[in-house]
Amino acid sequence: MFGKYSLTCWAMPSNSPIKAVSFDGDGTLWDFEKVMRGGLRKVLDEFRRALDDPRALAVGVDDLIRLRDEVAASVPGPEQNHERIRRASFVVLLERLGVSDERLADRLAETYFTHRFGVIELYDDTLATLAALAGRYRVGLTSNGNNYPERFGLSDTFDFVVFSEECGFAKPDPRIYREALRRGGSAPGEAVHVGNSLVNDVQGAQGTGIHAVWLNRRGIANDTTIQPDAVISLERSNILGRRCIVVAKWMKG
Repeated sequence: MFGKYSLTCWAMPSNSPIKAVSFDGDGTLWDFEKVMRGGLRKVLDEFRRALDDPRALAVGVDDLIRLRDEVAASVPGPEQNHERIRRASFVVLLERLGVSDERLADRLAETYFTHRFGVIELYDDTLATLAALAGRYRVGLTSNGNNYPERFGLSDTFDFVVFSEECGFAKPDPRIYREALRRGGSAPGEAVHVGNSLVNDVQGAQGTGIHAVWLNRRGIANDTTIQPDAVISLERSNILGRRCIVVAKWMKG
């Protein structure tokens, strides 16, 4: 339905029937990976100061990430809460070293979230993109994360928000997308979802009849059978050398 063309600003055809544009958050609008890893490095600093144990020196950021994922996998979807899961992963970390210290687990969690929510970094193109769409479309946030807009000054930016931990369904579950459609006041064919995950964002949205745009910030190859309706890649803009979101291809739907 979109046809094929390229342009140097994120936009849609003027004759588009689209009424709502939903965005993923982590890795799409802000650099979650950078901030998350920075927070975990601070946790490790605190962890090593608190424990006089050479085994603590062997624990790295990737170990903490794997441990968090392990804990999350044991929690049923509707019961998942990111902050409780992260704290629980620190409890398990201590237990595996033979340490039972709830206060230390609390301190590690506080250290992590103070950094995690205190230094959220929007990508350079985020505010300009959201501003360009505001007023023309209903702009939403559909996320499996817990970076709520009010935590970093975007409380008035979105017309609707849907978070997996408050609605009980995580992407790519079609139910979270149906809730986004309800809150965005649009039918599936009138909505676009933009995200960096081929499975969670593209396949999940398309499974509900929503047009899906893959934001490929890292320039990775699509080695799956998933076909986005459009692909957005990052290129170097010739204007002031700034990085700009570029629509690489709208695929005919």
